Amino acid sequence: MILLLTWVTFLNMFVLTGERVVLTYKKTFSFIKAEKMVQKTYYKTKDYCKVKFAFTAENAETIEILGLNSDWENSVIMKKKKDGTFSAEVNLPKETKHEFKYLVNDTLWINEPEADGQEANAFGGNNSLLVI
Repeated sequence: MILLLTWVTFLNMFVLTGERVVLTYKKTFSFIKAEKMVQKTYYKTKDYCKVKFAFTAENAETIEILGLNSDWENSVIMKKKKDGTFSAEVNLPKETKHEFKYLVNDTLWINEPEADGQEANAFGGNNSLLVI
């Protein structure tokens, strides 16, 4: 299954000395799901679960994960591979829940489509929910 999302921003027009001037600023991000985006590996003898995040975003220079362990200040920086996929691995305690979001190019907040659920946040939107 392939998921394609496109985000586009336009800078609107403004009036200067009675003339209409149109500024067109266009920034497009396309997100394509090409593989399992969140993969959990449980260990019988460990008290944590290894979670692998993978995300593909055209035109992305950086992707970070924020909110894991209730930490919205310190991000997990995903590494960009040669094929354009970003990935990161994190160990999270078993029997926990984590709200998180991806931050693309320091400007665009994205939820994980394959998260275990969504949780309402204080800003009127939703965060992805990961249950370990």
